[in-house]
Amino acid sequence: MPIPRRYWAVLGVWMALIVSVLDASIANVALPSIAHDLKTTPADSIAVVSSFQLGALVSLLPLAALGEIVTYRRVFLGGLALFIVASLGCILSHSLFELVLSRAAQGIGAAGIMSVNGALARHIHPQRLLGAALGNNALIVAGFGAVGPTIAAAILSWGPWQWLFLINLPIGLIALGIGIRTLPKSTKSRRKLDALSIVLNVVGLFLVSSGVDLIAGKHPLLRGLSLLMVGTVLLAFLVRRSLSRSHPLFPIDLLRIRLVRLSAMTSTATFVAQTLPLVSLPFYFQKILQFSPVKTGLLMTPWPVGVAAAAPLAGWFADRMPVSTLAGSGLLVMTAGLIAMLCLPGDSSAVMIGLRLGICGVGFGFFQAPNNRALMSSAPIDRAGAAAGLIAISRVTGQISGAMLVALLFRIGGPVGRMAMGLAVLAGAFAAFLSFARRGTSPSDNPIMVHRGSG
Repeated sequence: MPIPRRYWAVLGVWMALIVSVLDASIANVALPSIAHDLKTTPADSIAVVSSFQLGALVSLLPLAALGEIVTYRRVFLGGLALFIVASLGCILSHSLFELVLSRAAQGIGAAGIMSVNGALARHIHPQRLLGAALGNNALIVAGFGAVGPTIAAAILSWGPWQWLFLINLPIGLIALGIGIRTLPKSTKSRRKLDALSIVLNVVGLFLVSSGVDLIAGKHPLLRGLSLLMVGTVLLAFLVRRSLSRSHPLFPIDLLRIRLVRLSAMTSTATFVAQTLPLVSLPFYFQKILQFSPVKTGLLMTPWPVGVAAAAPLAGWFADRMPVSTLAGSGLLVMTAGLIAMLCLPGDSSAVMIGLRLGICGVGFGFFQAPNNRALMSSAPIDRAGAAAGLIAISRVTGQISGAMLVALLFRIGGPVGRMAMGLAVLAGAFAAFLSFARRGTSPSDNPIMVHRGSG
């Protein structure tokens, strides 16, 4: 795209990414206030987080496929419009059910934004700048995803929790106006949307997530296991159906590429490790340490500060050293920070807590952008939408898994904060192992990419 239109398009994409990513984490700090205001339990209030993630999870792959058919521009703008309307629904909610429903609609809208932003980058930027563009998008996702608690604390210091969703309206409307005027049109694919695969994807993921949630809660075990088993069978049918299709909804063709597969698995494990402390620590700080919501948010600030400090260096090093080593080393640093939090003495000062979370942020900052660049550059050009969807669904799968694990820990009882940190350590160590397993792998080693992308 020509300058300055390219810059305006990037601004619109970034603003939409900011509000959608913020809402994936901004409610965490407010969960105690929401639970009190809506007269519900801490375990049930987790649904405010998981409903958003579930809405995004079931929608990412269908919307990524739809973008290849009707253009990425239309999916992006439609998702942004739905997100704005759903944010208004959150503001007007007076019960947990209304809020959860609006949050699920927000998740679907956010999926429209997240599923195609990487593919849009290929039409906005020249090829020589594509890597930097994807890195910048990843920085926006990582940075604002982590800074959500800090922004939430600042907003809660001035007003009620409804204000967390109020900020989406002006930013979202400006982004929508910019996008309508500047976003490029992409070539439409002549293939048709596979309706059966979409049904299998949506129903299967919903049943699996619902089953896990029932098992985690105080519900009959048989009911939860039944939903989990039926959902798993439907997803198995989806994978089997994808094996025989040239452009499958479930990107099994991309997952055959070793670098794509390991990068997606690394991303999922990393976001499990990140979500566990980001969801559980606000309860630990406010209920156990008796900190205010504002102080809680400030204590979480070193994490995004660490991300912001490390991300530019990660971008510079990504062109000079293997992604496996760079991202793997960052994940080892993050895991070390999580271990330090696990071993945190009960009388530790705010400075010592902040230092440990800052170490986690630095490690995370060295992981995200290089990992996404490796995955996106390894996919064929005609599967850019599917690759962008895979990046997003790996992230959301990790986030929703982490939130569900916290809900399960609340049901079990005991020292939730310490148990959540222990699970985060395990997830971080596993992610580092997966990252180092990519050593020696490059996009040029993949015959699928060379064959399909050579045209």
